[in-house]
Amino acid sequence: MSRQIALLRGINVGGHNSFPKAKQQELAESLGFGEVSVLLQTGNIVFADPGTPPQETARVLHDRIAAELGLVVPVVVRTRDELAAAVAANPFPQAVADPKSLHVTFLSAVPADTSRLDGLDPAAFAPDQYRLTGRELYLWCPGGIGRSRLAEAVSRARLGVTATARNWNTVTKLLALADA
Repeated sequence: MSRQIALLRGINVGGHNSFPKAKQQELAESLGFGEVSVLLQTGNIVFADPGTPPQETARVLHDRIAAELGLVVPVVVRTRDELAAAVAANPFPQAVADPKSLHVTFLSAVPADTSRLDGLDPAAFAPDQYRLTGRELYLWCPGGIGRSRLAEAVSRARLGVTATARNWNTVTKLLALADA
C-alpha cells in the first residue's frame, strides 16, 4: 500500500501550538488513516494512503486540527513517491555529509511568482545557496541555518503558497518510515 506524509507547520515550536505526538497519531487514526507513525513532536505524520489526493488530505487534516484543537496549522502533504523524488532531486549532494546544513521547504504548490527569490543576489549570501525545484525549495547553509542571512531572506520571500521546512535528517527519516 502506498503512503502519504503530512507535514504540519509550527507544531510544538517554542512552546507554541502544542500538539503532542500521541494526539497527532490519535487524530490521524480518527480520520480513518491506517498504519500511522509520527516522527518527532514537530508534525510529521506518515500513514497509509487514504485514497484521496494529497491536497484534499491536507485540507481534511487542517480542518480537523482547527475544529478539535482550535489551532490554525498549515499542512502540506506528499505521497511517498513525491517525497522520494524530492530526495532524489537534491541539488546539493555535497551537503548530505552534514545533513543539518541542508533543509527542504515543502510548498503546497509551485509558486506563481518567484520574483522575490529571483531578486536575491547569490554572491551576497555565499557560501549559502538555495534552489527552487518545483514544489521544493532546497536551502544549503554550510555554516548552519541559525545565523544564515540567506535563510532569513528566503523565509521573507513570501511565495504565496503554504510552506514548511524540514532538515535533511528528518526528510530522509520520513522516507524510511514511508518505506517501512
